[in-house]
Amino acid sequence: MKFTDGFWQTRPGVTPLYAQEAFDIVAGENSLVVSAPTRVIATRGDTLNRPLLTVTLSSPLPDIVGVKIEHFQGGLDQPGFELVGAESGHGEVTVVDDRGSLTSGSLTATVTRGAPWDLTFSADGRVLTSSGAKSVGYMELSGDAQVSTGLVGYARIGAATGIRSPVSAQPTYVHEQLSLGVGELVYGLGERFGPVVKNGQVVDIWNADGGTSSEQAYKNVPFYLTNRGYGVFVNYQGHVSYEVGSESVERVQFSVPGESLEYFVIYGATPKEILERYTALTGRPAQVPAWSYGLWLTTSFTTNYDEETVTGFIDAMAERELPLSVFHFDCFWMREFNWSDFEWDTRVFPDPEGMLARLHEKNLHVCVWINPYIAQRSQLFAEGKALGYFVMRPDGSVWQWDLWQAGMALVDFTNPDATAWYQSKLRVLLDQGVDAFKTDFGERIPLEVDYFDGSAPERMHNHYTHLYNQAVFEVLQDARGEGDAVLFARSATAGGQQMPVHWGGDSTSSYESMAETLRGGLSLAFSGFGFWSHDIGGFEGTPDAGVFKRWTAFGLLSSHSRFHGSDSYRVPWVFDEEAVDVTRVFTKLKLALMPYLYAAGLEATAVGTPVLRPTQLEFPSDPGTGHLEAQYLLGAELLVAPVFTAGGSVEFYLPAGTWTNYFTGETVAGPVWRSEQHGYLTLPLYVRDGAVLPVGARTDRPDYDYLDRLTLELYPSSSAEQATRELVVTNPDGTTAQFLIERSSEQLRVTSSSDRPWSIKVVEHGQVIEAVNGEAVFSL
Repeated sequence: MKFTDGFWQTRPGVTPLYAQEAFDIVAGENSLVVSAPTRVIATRGDTLNRPLLTVTLSSPLPDIVGVKIEHFQGGLDQPGFELVGAESGHGEVTVVDDRGSLTSGSLTATVTRGAPWDLTFSADGRVLTSSGAKSVGYMELSGDAQVSTGLVGYARIGAATGIRSPVSAQPTYVHEQLSLGVGELVYGLGERFGPVVKNGQVVDIWNADGGTSSEQAYKNVPFYLTNRGYGVFVNYQGHVSYEVGSESVERVQFSVPGESLEYFVIYGATPKEILERYTALTGRPAQVPAWSYGLWLTTSFTTNYDEETVTGFIDAMAERELPLSVFHFDCFWMREFNWSDFEWDTRVFPDPEGMLARLHEKNLHVCVWINPYIAQRSQLFAEGKALGYFVMRPDGSVWQWDLWQAGMALVDFTNPDATAWYQSKLRVLLDQGVDAFKTDFGERIPLEVDYFDGSAPERMHNHYTHLYNQAVFEVLQDARGEGDAVLFARSATAGGQQMPVHWGGDSTSSYESMAETLRGGLSLAFSGFGFWSHDIGGFEGTPDAGVFKRWTAFGLLSSHSRFHGSDSYRVPWVFDEEAVDVTRVFTKLKLALMPYLYAAGLEATAVGTPVLRPTQLEFPSDPGTGHLEAQYLLGAELLVAPVFTAGGSVEFYLPAGTWTNYFTGETVAGPVWRSEQHGYLTLPLYVRDGAVLPVGARTDRPDYDYLDRLTLELYPSSSAEQATRELVVTNPDGTTAQFLIERSSEQLRVTSSSDRPWSIKVVEHGQVIEAVNGEAVFSL
């Protein structure tokens, strides 16, 4: 929200009231409470007729400091996000002379008494960021206020959809501005498809179904981190407006409507540490089943299909030696105008239980599409209306519209009974043999409605999707057990990372859309989401063969991989025979890498480090990585640069160290920019300096015994010093084996607790050494 007109003035209709000084600082047991009047208090008379802002500092976890700014404290309680990891008792408080400080772990917040307002965050003797003069603001807006927001386009959308902008009727806002240092770069704020570096942007946290080619986003997360060792999380479920160096160019401003604003500053010496602490506070991704890493094939959206079509696709994949793990039924598994009634369209699927059993016999898992809307023609509409399970209008009628499905209503997940009712319909499908759900939509959530629990509609607009995904994920966990539940979700907000997997939404079938899809995935990774996928080939339109083949290589080097489209099939042979070869090569490559990828997924669950990683996350001290957005790391050891050109040219950056081309074995010394030319069967895939890559013996499925005939691929290291490394390989059933790798200038020695046959491959020399009695030695 832009309240100012340049540096000196405010916009018409805006009355700013800034925290001018820390008038007094009161120490609590684990908190500091600061009274911040909106003018400097020189005389007793200055305390009259003047708003006072109360700023409270606390700590929910080590290395995290919370700041709550309040004007009126008597309003209705509107909860923030569920802080699942928050604990009491953190934070050491001191008040000495004119300074008060709260220290949590290595992070210290210091408030200086007097004017101007000064709140500084520091760690390890270094200032991270600060809130200075005119940073803490309470903004009063008149009816004709001319503020600016990235949501201005919503006025037009609102006229068509009934979802108006939250900006239009909010009389007060609270904002904070935190300083940006020279060269400081900002990342995150959810899955955003523009530049990965957010400096200079206006970003509104407001879920919308805008595709991947707009400034709107399906997954808005009010959390960012910077390359200076900290992140900031705004604990507000509704509309948060960010000006990232775009109003005050030396600050990040964030504002929320109402009378209070709470945010948390999260310290970490590295971006990984910041994400570890952020996800400790808001929740870590659940473990996903090994079978979900394999290739997913779908019916696509509006294509014609029945059981014969589905079986034909599956059998044709098998005939071409294209391993398939999951088959997904998109919207029209249900009858038109009936979505979502959770009933199979018996005209094309007359025997759903038998069909699902036959698919399981082919070693496939099954996913079906759902959404949170109930169409009027569905038999569930009358049932839900009679029970009061839908979101209501203030006049007591059911909220409905015709956009998407005729006369559809919206399930009210704030009502426990409505949630249980919705879940009961899903359990019927699980009993039939469905294994996973694609939770589509969740963004088109109206404002002029009432919720069962009294939630504010503006806050529920973003948070609704969290309740929706949570309801579905709970059903899967109950039925399949923890570790075997998986969604394919489009929308999310903070905390949504707990319920994977999420996919990138509606892209178009072009190289440009392929690149913007990756940018979205990188931003989402910076926002704490561990697992991510996208529609291979693009959703809208039909890709040409080149786009499909390039996107296939990219998609199969993502944590999760799905062929999907809108009005055309995505089986590879409809493009050309080389597309079949590309699919085979990269599917089998991914399946061979499952011991490595599965371990990366377990790391995401344990500490919050995403499987698909921005280069900045692995190499934060390398300034050459700062603006990279066309490459990534898959796990810690593999660097991937998708090809976004028809001719096969690609430019990418290799940080310091020895990098090995996975396909050719060529080594390259970094740091260096590379320009390469690639056909469709390769792309820049480089293995990191000194990597130990566990590679499985099977390429037909993702859920196999990784320890049986495992090969440890040992890659060249730029360091001649002796190094010791431990590696744990975990099977889908939870069994593990430890490997100890000892390198010196003379030999490589690997020992293991595994009782299965295994070997090492010394890539530099091209030799494979079988382990004998749990040990393999190679003389250099």
